[in-house]
Amino acid sequence: MTPDLSILDLATVGKGETAREALDASVAQAQRAEELGYRRVWYAEHHNFPSIASSATSVLLAHVAAHTREIRLGSGGIMLPNHAPLTIAEQFGTLATLHPDRIDLGLGRAPGTDQNTLRALRRDPSAADSFPQDVRELQGFLSGNSTIPGVAAIPGAGTNVPLYILGSSLFGAQLAAMLGLPYAFASHFAPDALHRAVSVYRQEFQPSAQLDKPHVIAGVNVLAADSDDDAQAQFTVVKRQRVRLLLGRGRNLTDAEADSILDSPYGGQVLNMVRYSAVGTPDTVARYLEDFAAEADADELITAHQSPSPKERIRSMELLAGVAGLGS
Repeated sequence: MTPDLSILDLATVGKGETAREALDASVAQAQRAEELGYRRVWYAEHHNFPSIASSATSVLLAHVAAHTREIRLGSGGIMLPNHAPLTIAEQFGTLATLHPDRIDLGLGRAPGTDQNTLRALRRDPSAADSFPQDVRELQGFLSGNSTIPGVAAIPGAGTNVPLYILGSSLFGAQLAAMLGLPYAFASHFAPDALHRAVSVYRQEFQPSAQLDKPHVIAGVNVLAADSDDDAQAQFTVVKRQRVRLLLGRGRNLTDAEADSILDSPYGGQVLNMVRYSAVGTPDTVARYLEDFAAEADADELITAHQSPSPKERIRSMELLAGVAGLGS
């Protein structure tokens, strides 16, 4: 049986599209996800990527929440070293006040960008070292038990926005286990430590006020289409886009050049990033996800629908929902 299914959305700006079109597409995708019965939609914080429009994650969340009714929305994640915990508590406390019982706060410790952009964000590169303390500080603000005397998050205090630790290494797994928080592994782009991290998390988990038993969310790429040929053709486009994003910045690579890189040792890195990808017709995708959930020991899958266009992504969401029996 396929576990609970959710969606990760990067507000992707496709070739020839504007950021406004990408954000409008994110609203449409969330509305359709709500109709189809997906559990939640998360948005990731990235900076200085021309193809990603979800950099102001809390602002995007507010916009999508205002255009949906009940689906859970959250960050997958907020890169906490880029922000003061009080600021995030106020932002997500405001979201939770406006949209009760609908907001999740996923937290990561990576900068979500390059070093030059990190400096532009006015962040100290060593800020990631205080991630565990910052998470505890954030917990205090949202619970109303601030760890800083005389300082409260308003709005925020008492909202108890649920926290999730995101990661792709043992560090996040151990922290989530120690704090008794759900753990989301970024296997949709960083698959190498998946099994070890999940095992460590489950073995070391300590119950908390938020969670009494481990909860694992695993990321997986999904590209469902009406035919296998269509799905594979779309996946080829996606891999070329990944090459251009990661290895061709500043260059206008042709398809032939991108394919040549994919066939080279450098391309191995890109192909490894999409190791966990369910590509094909709905039945093929459903079987893959069922097997992957068992392999990853995951309670929930967060699916990154990678089709090149918004229309194709929504179609992928619809096909998966139909075969997985969502909303039934």
